[in-house]
Amino acid sequence: MNDLSEIPGVLACDIGNSTIKFAHVNGDEIGDVTSCRVGELTRLGRILTTLWEPLPAPKALVAASVNPAACKALEAAASHSLQAGILVIGRDLPLPIDTDLPHPEAVGADRLCAAVAAFDQLGQACVVADFGTAITIDCVNEQGIFLGGAILPGLAMSADALHDKAAQLPRVDPAASASLPGKDTTEAIQIGLLAAARGALRECIEAFAKQLGHWPLVICTGGDADLIVGDPQHNDLVQAIVPDLALRGVAMAYYRSLVK
Repeated sequence: MNDLSEIPGVLACDIGNSTIKFAHVNGDEIGDVTSCRVGELTRLGRILTTLWEPLPAPKALVAASVNPAACKALEAAASHSLQAGILVIGRDLPLPIDTDLPHPEAVGADRLCAAVAAFDQLGQACVVADFGTAITIDCVNEQGIFLGGAILPGLAMSADALHDKAAQLPRVDPAASASLPGKDTTEAIQIGLLAAARGALRECIEAFAKQLGHWPLVICTGGDADLIVGDPQHNDLVQAIVPDLALRGVAMAYYRSLVK
């Protein structure tokens, strides 16, 4: 597209392991986020119709997906309810960020979208931590190149593993709890879950800082970010929590494809 005077609106979709998130994006402006749990996929047609119809043309439906089954369901709902196709990043659209990886196509599109959105906002080397079903902690260098990162179980997944693999440990919902030492098993597990996630974040940031030669800015996202990070103003590691980071990156992937 040569003329960018009329910016297309995007209905951005972030298809995760447990949730699909939607938001209108127009340039740098993003609307409210609507969510649908993967177990509630029968709602997709109604959600898409409600979000798509008010969006003026020109417009596009764009998705980043780490869940092939949910992506297939969303495509079927879009075809049936909207008579519209979905542009999937990595399949129909190029990846939104340059990488220093041997196989960038194998990296989750959500990680790349969050990374490009974080770098766009910060304009410098940064670490992007997504605290969702899985936890991903990635690094982008000063040139805006995605370097890779770490993946570990999210809070709920870790809690499930403790319950499933240890006969006497209960299933515990992750929650903020008292500080060490935990006074009962439930409290000890809750403290341990948060400590593991916070420790992994610190360990990764320190390793990235050594590679970059300086301490990077850190931006977090994901459903458990508030629980793990708390208030960024009182956190010595994290500068900001941005809940809609990946959705912003989904729209950026589309916009970048228009000018290439």
